[in-house]
Amino acid sequence: MSINTKEDFLLLIKQIEQKSGYRTPKAFGIARLDRGQINKNKILQASFALINYEQNFASATIMLEAFMQRGIEVDFNKSEFTQVLKLEDIDFALSCFKPFLEEEGHKNIDLLKLIKEKFKDDEFAFVCLFEDKEPLSVESVYLKLYLLSTKKVPLRSINLNGAFGLLSNVAWSDDKPIELDYLRENEMRFKMTNQYPKIDFVDKFPRFLAHIIPEDNTRILESSKVRMGASLAAGTTIMPGASYVNFNAGTTGACMVEGRISSSVVVGEGSDIGGGASILGVLSGTSGNAISIGKACLLGANSVTGVPLGDNCIVDAGIAVLEGTKFLLKDAQELAKLNPNFTFDKEIYKGLELQGLNGLHFRQDSTTGVMIVALNKKAVKLNEALH
Repeated sequence: MSINTKEDFLLLIKQIEQKSGYRTPKAFGIARLDRGQINKNKILQASFALINYEQNFASATIMLEAFMQRGIEVDFNKSEFTQVLKLEDIDFALSCFKPFLEEEGHKNIDLLKLIKEKFKDDEFAFVCLFEDKEPLSVESVYLKLYLLSTKKVPLRSINLNGAFGLLSNVAWSDDKPIELDYLRENEMRFKMTNQYPKIDFVDKFPRFLAHIIPEDNTRILESSKVRMGASLAAGTTIMPGASYVNFNAGTTGACMVEGRISSSVVVGEGSDIGGGASILGVLSGTSGNAISIGKACLLGANSVTGVPLGDNCIVDAGIAVLEGTKFLLKDAQELAKLNPNFTFDKEIYKGLELQGLNGLHFRQDSTTGVMIVALNKKAVKLNEALH
């Protein structure tokens, strides 16, 4: 079918979508692949310049048809589909997009044009997700990490189970992945000819800034402090030193971060994570209880938080608020007004019993050593000039 008009294009899309079993992807994109230097079948990294999420369905339809036209089976019953691009796939897609080629604003078409100019066999792959299940490929893991880091999906909303097992542990040099076996096999030659690369780190995940361009008012003072798959709201500042933001974790508003935000942790707008403060992740002492820190909270220097906090809470410096930590309750009547759905009827509470409540101040009596939870009477406010 020759596509010369937009009407022809829409008719083609309708015909493809009416094929038996066809499903519209939830997300898709074209990735440039970094392959192993020895094992070319090993994907070390997938880089996406454009992520489509619940949008531009016609572009996905055309790409899927391109593969079917050259005999590739697309199993719409699976949760995802990944296929290495051939030049004929790009040519077919561009022929279908003929009525739009001279128009501006079609980013998926612009991407295909650019790939055609730079095309190399086995370097580019089309990746799409039909539903959110455990990822089946390195390419789909990266697509999901991009969905998180570009804030197209909320934190903790996407299935990353099994991602660690799919990703390879590689050496990263200037944000480029190097297969560890390649370094081992060539160690003698590299070192004796002064060609051994500078290895910045060894990990399964790249750094956030190697893939994501943050907003103008977001600051990351050391690239090593944020892992790919993190999500940073505009205005967030990540200081050097003890700060760290893991994948599938981050902020939902402008925050100051000088401590550790572990995987699965979500920090609310206006909160300050003090120097060396640590928020435990689901694998580090919370019994699988994913932690959220509410708005306008302050975690003091070297404090530890292992339970979810509501809004306007303070954990004093050096205090550990863990699930089993016992606190003497004060200001019960005032706290009841802030938390009308909670009944304060005891003197002693474990940290877990106080999860998600607003206006709490966790501290320690410096004379008796008693751990106390009381009404927070201080306002936590970030310096607007810094965010």
